[in-house]
Amino acid sequence: MTVIEGVHADHGATFREVGGRRVVAHYGRPERTHRAVRNVVGVCEFGYGVLVVTGEDRVDYVDNAVSNRVPDTDGEGTYALLLDPQGRVETDMYVYNAGERLLVFTPPQEAAALAEDWQEKTFIQDVDIRLATDEFAVFGVHGPKATEKIASVLHQASSPEPALSFNRGELGDAGVSVIRTDNLAGEESYDVVCGADDAERVFDTLVNRGLNAVPFGYRTWETLTLEAGSPLFETEIDGALPNDLGLRTALDFEKGCYVGQEVVSRVENQGYPGSRLVGLTVDAVPDPGAAVSVGDEHVGEVTRAVESPTVSGPIAMAKLDWDYPDGDLTVSVDGEDVPAERRELPFVDGSAVSARLPTYE
Repeated sequence: MTVIEGVHADHGATFREVGGRRVVAHYGRPERTHRAVRNVVGVCEFGYGVLVVTGEDRVDYVDNAVSNRVPDTDGEGTYALLLDPQGRVETDMYVYNAGERLLVFTPPQEAAALAEDWQEKTFIQDVDIRLATDEFAVFGVHGPKATEKIASVLHQASSPEPALSFNRGELGDAGVSVIRTDNLAGEESYDVVCGADDAERVFDTLVNRGLNAVPFGYRTWETLTLEAGSPLFETEIDGALPNDLGLRTALDFEKGCYVGQEVVSRVENQGYPGSRLVGLTVDAVPDPGAAVSVGDEHVGEVTRAVESPTVSGPIAMAKLDWDYPDGDLTVSVDGEDVPAERRELPFVDGSAVSARLPTYE
């Protein structure tokens, strides 16, 4: 469940489950909220799973397990993938060096199994992995005025500047860590991390103090990230090959061995992926998994689609064959083939560019 469900309910929230965790779906009028985030700033409670990794070998251990370099400097972080032996994504994660410990943020449904798996594989290394999801709250702050918002309420620290770096400070009388994130909504973005006991006060400060911010839920998050061209774990990333996702920000091909690296490197060296993520505009919103065709030939499928408040019409992200034939694209909607047009990602140019924007060479 959310850390402050009663507070969200007081704001008129309706709820849904994401990865087995109860989160805010929306607060009513999500299209209007979407525009408020695009124009100013909004706040969303995210339902991450959290691992705490301690011990002298903590950095080396996690670095050897994942696809990107784990920083050894306090206050720095990275976005990384855990890959299976075939090079497909088992989970994605953010890893932050917090001095004497690493904080690992995962999709909520992946945290418990990851903690158990890593703890079983420590062998003689000085590493301890602990599931700590219930100890933290994480609030995303997104919008062209996000930096101004953070500056208006953060004390004892300045807003962090490099992506995935963080500073420690105070919001009101609550200690927080403020992370400059990777702009998945296509806007300036921060995550504010606090202890669960401080969550209500931190949320109130973010929404009502300094520059006001609109609270928003996962429905708005999904429309924002799709407009920004950001693949998400549940809909695009889970089980995929990183090269097919164009997810270069999560990979360091020069680092040491990790599970699946040889497979990923071999795919990279073939010169092109087997498929690619593209944007589509459609006359009606298709379901996830809807077939995309050229004539009678199946060339891919929709990963997700929304009615975009900014584009003012249905948009979709789709996984298409890399070398699909020329011709008019169609998408299956309610058993009918509906015309679709390929669009370059992102659909919307905001105040920042998503670090997950698919990039192919």
